[in-house]
Amino acid sequence: MSEKLKIDIVSDVVCPWCVIGYKRLEKAITELGFEDKVSIEWQPFELNPGMPPEGQDLTEHIAEKYGSTLEQQQASQQNMTEIGEELGFKFDYFEGMRMANTFDAHVLLEYAKDFGKQTQLKLRLMNSFFNERQDVSDRAVLKQALLDVGLNADEALAKLDNEEARYEVRNKQGQWKNMGVNSVPTIVFNMKSAVTGAQPVDTFKQVLTDLVG
Repeated sequence: MSEKLKIDIVSDVVCPWCVIGYKRLEKAITELGFEDKVSIEWQPFELNPGMPPEGQDLTEHIAEKYGSTLEQQQASQQNMTEIGEELGFKFDYFEGMRMANTFDAHVLLEYAKDFGKQTQLKLRLMNSFFNERQDVSDRAVLKQALLDVGLNADEALAKLDNEEARYEVRNKQGQWKNMGVNSVPTIVFNMKSAVTGAQPVDTFKQVLTDLVG
């Protein structure tokens, strides 16, 4: 059997377009019957590396970062909610929602990779943030997510206080930025070609067909 197509997805767990991009990619893979022909690895990217531990009100954050009015934000969130529904993912935007620091989540995703549970944990954390109103920087929330996907929560959480594990994530973030990745999702195929943004399912199908054959 030929080697699997390696797909690196550079993303953040609090990035709605990363959810949509992945779900569209997943749909393309499934519809083509390529599940056994690809392997996916998630790569760390923080939308807000300077986010304080307590997070920030989402409306305030988006206004500060992008200059979006409340009306623009609501229209965008409605659009994402509708797209999510089509893809089987629930976005639950609510008044008082807060943006969270995601560095610890990325450390745990590196841990999960060694056990083949990275995609499961990524989706679990995305669900926690977007439809369960959970703070994904809270260790109790992170612990529950680990348990939900069948990982050793105590062993994983110990990584959060491990300087080597933290350095590894920072180093990976730096490597991807040095390669020119400055927006997410960025989806890289065999480290040779890439697409950015939540492309339509048909676009992913075309790319996959060209690369897998």
